[in-house]
Amino acid sequence: MHCNGDTFFPVMLQGIAEAREFVLLEMYLVESGRVATGFIDALLAAAGRGVKVWLLFDAFGSLGLASQDAARLSHANLRLVFFNPFHLWRLFNVDRLFRDHRKLLVIDGKRAFIGGTGLADDFDPAVSPQGYWRETMVEMRGPVVADWVGSFKQIWRRATRTELPLPEAVPASGGGTLRGRVAISCAPVHREIKRAFFVYARRARERVWLATPYFVPSAKIRRTLRSAARNGVDVRVLVPGAFSDHPVMTLIGRRFYPRLLLSGVRIFEYQPRFLHYKAVQCDNWMSLGSSNFDRWNMRWNHEGNQEILDAEFAGRFTRMFAADCAESVEIKLADVASPGWPGRLRLWFWSRLDQFIASLSHRLFQWRGPLE
Repeated sequence: MHCNGDTFFPVMLQGIAEAREFVLLEMYLVESGRVATGFIDALLAAAGRGVKVWLLFDAFGSLGLASQDAARLSHANLRLVFFNPFHLWRLFNVDRLFRDHRKLLVIDGKRAFIGGTGLADDFDPAVSPQGYWRETMVEMRGPVVADWVGSFKQIWRRATRTELPLPEAVPASGGGTLRGRVAISCAPVHREIKRAFFVYARRARERVWLATPYFVPSAKIRRTLRSAARNGVDVRVLVPGAFSDHPVMTLIGRRFYPRLLLSGVRIFEYQPRFLHYKAVQCDNWMSLGSSNFDRWNMRWNHEGNQEILDAEFAGRFTRMFAADCAESVEIKLADVASPGWPGRLRLWFWSRLDQFIASLSHRLFQWRGPLE
């Protein structure tokens, strides 16, 4: 588990530098800058030594990638594909809303990195020492990497309607000894990440801890959190405070605070910078990766999380999460009370906005019609 860009970016770049057979890189957020340039240089160097490189960038998330940088990613051993690109003749097609939100790097089928980062300077403390985003990536070795290769091939097939010219991944021998599984949510039908959360949250006896940058959960998720807290489980939600790339999401999420707090859920708003990592812990079970806990995300995005069931790893996450809580403000019920008409008006406005977004998402999904 690597915390923040000054830790995980060098390790990921070193992995690309050591690649001998192939590199798979799947990213949502890609923006030109110091970080992107470093990865482009490393990927081109790998291709130059004969390594096969396949890149899958989301067309919307990579709008910040300058055309000259995209043009650099040209080599006989390298192929770049943009997931679900925009076309004028399909501009109003609802399927344009489906996005590839995953963040995955695989090296030679032996190492994989999964988490919430993007190839953007926002994650690099060297570029923004005070304002870099708080992020976490998980490095994996061993048999589980074959599952991530298979997952990449599945999304590649959906994006290109062609097979990735790689043989079937053979699980690597050795590696780690942790128990776990790859959890995939592929819009619009598969919801493994959410289903696993419900199963383990209901079984939890000690803690249910959730970190997410956008806390606009479904009614079922909110009920699950409240139920666990009423059963005596230590339920904590860690979300951004003053810093966010979408402040309106923070404001909408605050409308859920009162009922959660009344049920015993503890809510922490992270203060030093934008909190961007996505993770949930239920006792010794963990799920970390790209999936946010907001309704739009779970309906329209392809996501990938690594699930881990291990007491030692859970202990490491517990210490990291607790340290982040120590740098947060714990929200109390008195902080979200809304006496007088200004408070009631704010609550009414954000409630209506959230309901409008939820209704819009549902109607667009129905409008899409039956699956192909």
